[in-house]
Amino acid sequence: MSHKQHQQLIDALQDCIIACNHCYDACLKEEDIQMMAGCIRLDRECAEICSFLAQALCRDTPFATELASVCASICEACGNECKQHDHEHCQKCADACFQCAEACKSIA
Repeated sequence: MSHKQHQQLIDALQDCIIACNHCYDACLKEEDIQMMAGCIRLDRECAEICSFLAQALCRDTPFATELASVCASICEACGNECKQHDHEHCQKCADACFQCAEACKSIA
């Protein structure tokens, strides 16, 4: 499959990467950083798998289905963690993660 067939997913992955990286950085600046540890960790995990999947799709990977399934699981985990925090950056990240998870499921 051409990566152009996955452009909508690649766009969702990019949006998720940006949201997770912003959330990661903002969480590091919160007063109670220990309370944000789980969020920070999942932000990094999510941004990394989204980045890897976007690159793999551009290479026309034969593992698109499997990688998208793993990515959807990580995006959902990150979204669920972020949703627990009232910070605006966490809420925006959760939304981007859930949208990305749905986009991943469309090819998984």
